[in-house]
Amino acid sequence: MNIDTLVRMANDIGAFFAAEPDQDEAVRAVLSHLKRFWDPRMRTQIVEHYRSGAAGLSELSRAAVALLAEDQVTTKNT
Repeated sequence: MNIDTLVRMANDIGAFFAAEPDQDEAVRAVLSHLKRFWDPRMRTQIVEHYRSGAAGLSELSRAAVALLAEDQVTTKNT
């Protein structure tokens, strides 16, 4: 999938949860959405984009993708 589309989608999800008063909860909600509804290939692409600089990702989306990236590393090492 086109990375610009994935970035836009991630930012749309982040914008939805941005109203959450607890920023940590908002990050966890975005992460949960990515894990539950995104195809593994989409998650891999957005993590690769994050690792190459995360251009265009909002702060909230970037934080969620950072956790997703950590989760992928942990999963590979177990």
